[in-house]
Amino acid sequence: MTTPHGHRRPSSGIGRRTLLGIAGLGVPAAAIGAYQMRAAGAPEIVDPAPSAPSAAPSVTPSPFADADPDQKLGGTVPYRAGKAMRGSYLGLKGKTYAEALALRKKQLGRTERIVHVFYAWEDRLPTSIPYLPKSAVPLVSWRGAKYKNILNGKSDDLIAAAARRIRALDQPTLLRWGWEMNGHWYEWGGKKNGDDPDGYVECYRRLHRIFDEEGADNVSWVWSPNWNANPQEAWNATENYYPGDDYVDWVGVSGYNLHEESPQTLFDGIYQGFSARKPIMITEVGSMDWGGTTKADWITAFARYVQERPAIGAVVWFDTDTHESYTEDWRTDTDEASIAAYRALAQNARFAG
Repeated sequence: MTTPHGHRRPSSGIGRRTLLGIAGLGVPAAAIGAYQMRAAGAPEIVDPAPSAPSAAPSVTPSPFADADPDQKLGGTVPYRAGKAMRGSYLGLKGKTYAEALALRKKQLGRTERIVHVFYAWEDRLPTSIPYLPKSAVPLVSWRGAKYKNILNGKSDDLIAAAARRIRALDQPTLLRWGWEMNGHWYEWGGKKNGDDPDGYVECYRRLHRIFDEEGADNVSWVWSPNWNANPQEAWNATENYYPGDDYVDWVGVSGYNLHEESPQTLFDGIYQGFSARKPIMITEVGSMDWGGTTKADWITAFARYVQERPAIGAVVWFDTDTHESYTEDWRTDTDEASIAAYRALAQNARFAG
């Protein structure tokens, strides 16, 4: 067994507020631009129109109109129409992961369907997760590396070993490699690799090929950009990082309510760009608290947002108060109103996937 690592700080030391909010850098709220599409059929991502939290969805209620009819949506962790699997990354002070899972089950009356764990590039990926509930699937977020260290072949053995370990889990597993690549904060982002999104695509496809060669056919591949790209330059358009439909089972997205952004602002760019062809997973989400019932109100608005967008097939909360050096408290039980709103979300039939 390998002990999972938390959502580690980036080597640059940039704070989580900077990493996730971006608005503090002067980036527009609807920051995923409608740029020139890249080759290989990448969908165009458009700016979401400003809307109130209760606005109706801006896409057809029948998802996946452009999807390959012979392709199993979601891969080994299948998308289920009308359902959104609910899960979380849990890091609670003074509690093991198992104890944190038990607390949330008691509070919510529901077991997590997705358990999120993080690993560094050189970590040994898990072959077992003893605390994983029987009905849950793991979401393994695996940090990346500089593109040159992957494309030169020197990491092939490391990747192959990782594939064999994930294969040994012997259950459907969501794998999110090199997330938020469209930001400037991680070493696997295009900005830190010569402004070269094509290099990311090549790395992603190389990992996919090696996993296939090692027989890791229990993997569902999650491609997961940040909700907005930074820097806001044409080369860094989010769709430029898309590896192609043949390499992606779920399209994920990270988005945090740091500056009173609505769910529409955070997620509609990705939703509109991909929901006709791939199931959508909210891979990281959380909300700040500005006093009163603001956090609870945002959770309620988010639940309504997901109910109105049928292509969203999974939601994974960032539920922690152990994120060192960051002031935000992302726990869902910071007050009675917030945990009540989150309980209502968890018990809604839409989130019973």
